[in-house]
Amino acid sequence: MTIVPPPMTTPLREINPPKWPSPRGYSHAMAGTGTFVFIGGQIATDNAGRVTTVGLVPQARQALRNLRTVLAEAGGAPEHIAQMTWYVLDIDHYRAMLRELGLVYREIMGRHYPAMVLVEVTGLVEPAAIVEIAATAILPPGCPLPADGRLASELNLDTQNSSWLTKEARHE
Repeated sequence: MTIVPPPMTTPLREINPPKWPSPRGYSHAMAGTGTFVFIGGQIATDNAGRVTTVGLVPQARQALRNLRTVLAEAGGAPEHIAQMTWYVLDIDHYRAMLRELGLVYREIMGRHYPAMVLVEVTGLVEPAAIVEIAATAILPPGCPLPADGRLASELNLDTQNSSWLTKEARHE
């Protein structure tokens, strides 16, 4: 006999005041309980720690893939993200590419829209990066965390697009 545990439901609840305009592509706030996962800023790096894409949309796609890979390592999925912060070098360019960015976001993250912040910055630590994305997720109570050493390949993720860096690659 095989025992199948019940599916983990999202611990998050959207908070959008009813008299406010409906947000498009984000939520005003999210509330939830569970295990918090704080995901540091992800950029468009490959497995070797190199930025290999040019342009906002391709870099956003890779940064989102990297963010999703890190989240999966913690045992989470996009629907567990409560808050996301995007750092961009050119907010006007971001606005001009919003339609394409929306398509890429839904391709990688689905139709879950956490509370979001967009910040224009004058530079990022990696000179070739033009977007960096950080997030906070809340895993459901009782959601098992993967043991140390679990690989993204065990989670059926595209390891060619993960953002893991060795200490040497991070210059530690």
